[in-house]
Parts: sequence; structure tokens; C-alpha cells
Amino acid sequence: MPDDLPDDRPHDRTPAARDTISGGHLVARALKAEGVDRIYTLCGGHIIDIYDGCVDEGIEVVDVRHEQVAAHAADGYARITGRPGCAVVTAGPGTTDAVTGVANAFRAESPMLLIGGQGALTQHKMGSLQDLPHVDMMTPITKFAAAVPDTARVADMVSMAFRECYHGAPGPSFLEIPRDVLDAKVPVEKARVPRPGGYRASTRSAGDPEAIEKLADLLTHAEKPAILLGSQVWTTRGTEAAVELVRTLNIPAYMNGAGRGTLPPGDPHHFQLSRRYAFSHADVIVIVGTPFDFRMGYGKRLSPAATVVQIDLDYRTVGKNRDIDLGIVGDAGLVLKSVTEAASGRVNGGASRRKEWLDELRAAEQTALDKRLPQLRSDASPIHPYRLVSEINDFLTEDSIYIGDGGDIVTFSGQVVQPKSPGHWMDPGPLGTLGVGVPFVLAAKQARPDKEVVALFGDGAFSLTGWDFETLVRYDLPFVGIVGNNSSMNQIRYGQAAKYGPERERVGNTLGDVRYDEFARMLGGHGEEVRDPADIGPALRRARESGKPSLINVWVDPDAYAPGTMNQTMYK
Repeated sequence: MPDDLPDDRPHDRTPAARDTISGGHLVARALKAEGVDRIYTLCGGHIIDIYDGCVDEGIEVVDVRHEQVAAHAADGYARITGRPGCAVVTAGPGTTDAVTGVANAFRAESPMLLIGGQGALTQHKMGSLQDLPHVDMMTPITKFAAAVPDTARVADMVSMAFRECYHGAPGPSFLEIPRDVLDAKVPVEKARVPRPGGYRASTRSAGDPEAIEKLADLLTHAEKPAILLGSQVWTTRGTEAAVELVRTLNIPAYMNGAGRGTLPPGDPHHFQLSRRYAFSHADVIVIVGTPFDFRMGYGKRLSPAATVVQIDLDYRTVGKNRDIDLGIVGDAGLVLKSVTEAASGRVNGGASRRKEWLDELRAAEQTALDKRLPQLRSDASPIHPYRLVSEINDFLTEDSIYIGDGGDIVTFSGQVVQPKSPGHWMDPGPLGTLGVGVPFVLAAKQARPDKEVVALFGDGAFSLTGWDFETLVRYDLPFVGIVGNNSSMNQIRYGQAAKYGPERERVGNTLGDVRYDEFARMLGGHGEEVRDPADIGPALRRARESGKPSLINVWVDPDAYAPGTMNQTMYK
């Protein structure tokens, strides 16, 4: 064959060739050993040998239009499956584009591995294409970040990165693999490929036995206990243990983050609108898997007279920002199960004394609901956001995974939308990243094709990663999408108006009147426009029946703000 023609011959499969393996194929073997069945990626010349290895190992290569989407999808995949997600991006701008997705996973405690390309070691510090100090940039926002120095170490370091994802609370890791390290081949016997299940210990801890006994005693004797079930309840798959505890001991439960759905709506222990009242009047408050960050007012919203207990996977989180009376480091599910067992037989766990307390909280819930009811049923046009999120809540089934991506509109939904099953709520987490919606839809629908996915976007949020709606069409991933469109970044607009006056409220936060329904149709999906609140329900049902990725463009009142936005709680 002439030297100037491409070599179209099949890969060499002779015995000699099979005795060696490339770095990219070692990556794929290590991913396979970890249970990774797909990677999210945007192609680049530095990383293509990983693709070749994935094809051989039966790992699906899901190509997207932006590296931020790849990273968010890996994060979302981990949340849905409980297995680590993986994104693979090229060097330089490919890796920097993924930074936001990695940072979001870091704050959300989501286990994922980002693999980034790098110029060849032989060109180190010579100014090779897309050369940047990726490891230095990724170190502050990962649990582990390293460069792979040698082809024989590739699989070993992939497994090392995955192991670090589960040190304490879960989180992301990053590996940089130079191009010549990926492309080079080494003898198979020189490459360490860790055996599946053979390189990690269990991280599940039931906590200090003495602390478990103390918490059981506190709850047994509490008159007005309350518990907040946070994201780690779902992370640790501790739903059954949490439900057993609140029902056995008759404790009112509030849920946030991925903990939403732990108890179904209508359960006598499921509370949502009376949290502030409960935390102001409870005598024992148990916080499970949620830090005292801005969502908790840094702990200041808890009654100073209450006995406060915090349970978390990460020792560093316990007692941070607020003093506590008891801290337990451990797996939420195992800890709660142990507490229930320890409390059993202790004067009915105190459960019989708490009927009046639950009735008191139920009355507070009803008062809050009655106050909001006119807006939930409003026939106004433009549509009140409460009416929109109320219609979405009524639309959800037990199989609907709900995804919220936005600012003010998702703040509205957090007070109304109630997932009906555990693990069926997805939001960015405490980093507050806009743009997670489409990649979360991609991950959720691929991981759980049997589930319906319903996503609510703010118009500003959808704009950030919305072009990957085409990826959903290309992979035939139907979902029901709703854009609450007010042509504004309203959460910021409200703060500007309050701080600088109405004459400056529109600086840097006003968007065009975009027809997202037409955008969806242009890309091959289903799209509808809604201006009348009576049309929301029928449009949602038609989107469901279309069998396509869909966007319902709902024009909402730009002058209606969520209570959290008006209180500017995220900044206090």
C-alpha cells in the first residue's frame, strides 16, 4: 500500500498484537470493571483511542454538543443509578468547558470521573495544541485530580480516581491523560487492571454506637421532634430506613434536594409548607445529609432552644456554621436503621405522645396552603407561575422523574411540586448551576428508559445548554419539557429593583421573547405555545402522547416573584 494512502485494513488481531494493549483500551477496561456502561463526550483528537476501547468493551459513547453537557450528564447519571458517571473530553477548552459540570457535582456530592486529554509528554512545556495546567485547575473542585504518567498505570489510576470519589461524602475526580500515553501500547502483563470489586472497601458506616443510643433516647423522650431528610438519604439509598424511623417513632419529616420523594405526598408524616414553623417550635431537630449552608440559613433558622442532631457522611460538615448537641458521621440509611432498632421497645418510642404535635403542624400546612390557593388556581394571563407549577404537580405520576432547571420559576416549583417516589427529584444542588436540565434529562432517560421525565426550565436556564435538545432528538429520548418564559432573569431582576429602584431593574437581566416551542419543532421535537392557564394541562398531555422530546413554551407573568426570591434568602 502506498505511504500516502490511509490504511483501511482492520486492526491487527495477530497473537503478537493481542499481547499488547493501548492506553485508551486500558481506560475502557477500567471503566468496564467499575460498571460504567456509557460515557458522555465531545470528540477531540487527544481522546479518540478511548472511544476505540469503549467500542471493544461494549461501552456506549454518547456524543453531545458541549462539554458542560457531558459533565452534567455524568453527574446526573450518578444520581439516578447510584453508580459513578463518566465524561471524557479533549484537552484545553474541552476540559475548561467541563469545569462547571465538575464544580456542580462537587457541591452536590455526586460521584463522577472526568477524563481530560492532554498534549503528548514528549511535547511537555513546548506549547502543544490545547495544553493547559488542567490538574491545577481541577484540584480545588474535585476529591482527586492527577495526570497519568505512564501507559501501564492507566487502568490503575482510573480505579484510583473512582475510589477517591467515595472517600467521605461522594464527589468528582479528574484524570488527565497525555495523548502519547493513551496511544502507546504496553505488554498486557505489565499493565495492572484492577479486578472488579477487588479494589474498594465498603464505605457504609452505622456511626458511633454510643451516639446512636443517645439519639434513640433523645427521640424517645422528645415532645416535638422534627427531621429533615436531605440528599444523602437518596445517595446512600436509605429511603426504607428513613421511612421506617419516621413511621415507627411518629416523627414529622421534611425533605430537601434529592431527599424529596422519600415519603409520598399524602403520607401522614410528609410535611412541606410548615418547615419554618416546625424548626421554630421543635424541641429536637435531626438534620440528615444536608449541610448548614445558605439553604438552611447557615443553621440560624433552627430554634436556639432545640436539641440539634446532625448526621452526615462527611465529618467536616458536622457542626459547621452552627453548634450542635450531637453529631454522627455515617451512612444515613444505616444510622437511621440503627436508631430505630435502638428505640424499639422504649415506651412505644414516644410515638403515642406526638399526635397533637403532628396535628399542630398539619394545621400550619393548611394555613399556608389556603393562603396560596388563589394563586395556584389563578386564571390570570399572563399565567401566574404558581398556576403553572400546580398543573405540573397534578400531571406527575409515580413514574415521573422531575427535573428543575432555573432560578425564580424553580423556586416556585420547590414549594409546590412533590415527587411521588424516591429518587424522582433532580435539581442542580447548592451550586445553583443553571443549564443542568437538558443534560439531566439525557442522563435520566438513558439510565431509566422506563420512567417518564418531566423537566421545568426557566427561559434563561434553558438557553445555556438548550442546543443539546438535538441530542435528545438524535437518541430518541422523549420527555415532557416546560419553559416558564418571562423573558427575564427574574431572580436577579427582583434584587436589582429592590436595591437600585425600578429605573435600573432591567439592567443586564432582560431576554428576548423566544418561541422555544418553535425551537423544539425545528430540531425535530414536539412544541406548543401556551398563553391561557386552561391550556396547560391539555398541552402537557399532548407532549406526553407525542413520544418525542418536547418543549411547551408557557408565557408566565414577569412581575410575579417567588417568596424565596422576594426574601432574597439565597444571599442572606
